[in-house]
Amino acid sequence: MAQPSSTLDRVLVLEMVRVTEAAAIAASKLIGRGDEKAADAAAVEAMRLAFNNLAIDGTIVIGEGEPDEAPMLYVGEKVGNAAGSGPRIDIALDPLEGTTITAKAGPNALSVLAISEEGGLLNAPDVYMDKLAVGPGYPDGVIDLNRSVRDNVEAVAAAKGVEPADIIVCVLDRPRHEKLIGQLRAIGCGIMLIPDGDIAGVIATTNPETAIDIYMGSGGAPEGVLACAALRCVGGQFKGRLLFRNDDEKSRARKWGIADLDKIYDLKELAKGDCIFAATGVTDGSLLSGVKRLPGGKLTTQSVVMRASTGTVRWVKGEHRVEPKRF
Repeated sequence: MAQPSSTLDRVLVLEMVRVTEAAAIAASKLIGRGDEKAADAAAVEAMRLAFNNLAIDGTIVIGEGEPDEAPMLYVGEKVGNAAGSGPRIDIALDPLEGTTITAKAGPNALSVLAISEEGGLLNAPDVYMDKLAVGPGYPDGVIDLNRSVRDNVEAVAAAKGVEPADIIVCVLDRPRHEKLIGQLRAIGCGIMLIPDGDIAGVIATTNPETAIDIYMGSGGAPEGVLACAALRCVGGQFKGRLLFRNDDEKSRARKWGIADLDKIYDLKELAKGDCIFAATGVTDGSLLSGVKRLPGGKLTTQSVVMRASTGTVRWVKGEHRVEPKRF
């Protein structure tokens, strides 16, 4: 059967891996050094350089800031060296998801990006999002943000054919989740608390080896869109609702075209059409191994790249030769 037409050339699948590899390698030099800003800046500059070596007409729709916050890869920034002639793509990215993790040499730091055909990714403002996710294999509508925590856990348990106490829920370890954690404890289900990295947490619901059934809780909205791009490729369900702490955040959302501030978004509303998701491990984690530096000026990386139109998932181990320092 012919695949659906797409402006995303399959060559871009491996090109996206090269982009996340470059950012991960740059950030890895700062692992455990205690400097979050330096690690993030290194990843940003490496990712920008890698994008600008590609024959694309790219626009960042989810980035790390706005134009006055350079050198971040900001929303609206154009990347690629083929403006007006290359494929027009939208880009969501997090050059270093887990800046604190990297600074402290903790687990699950990643370099992450997603690309889509123009208009395929929700231009999510940099606010919090209430998130609820499960992996593939469940009936449509098994999760719903309008239901209680207990109702969602019981629905997933029933669909899986187990007791609610057998369900494992992944939650970011934050003070704001104290009530959620209490509700889950009352149900008796298992809770996997993670210090950071909720993109990896959402994706973990798709991997049976993690034993994670559900992702719950609030985290960054941009990270929610990135996670949805991955779920579009491998299957699963996601519900998201933007959370606003003040009028300034509401104004920012309206600026980016969000009209219904109370809307609950489905997976295909956050990431639609054909899309490619790529991630490279910076530190070891549940999804990917981190960058390893070897004797003889070599290093290794592990990446994953996925494409929605084909459902293809590729695990890529890279071996790289590091140029010796010149004095």
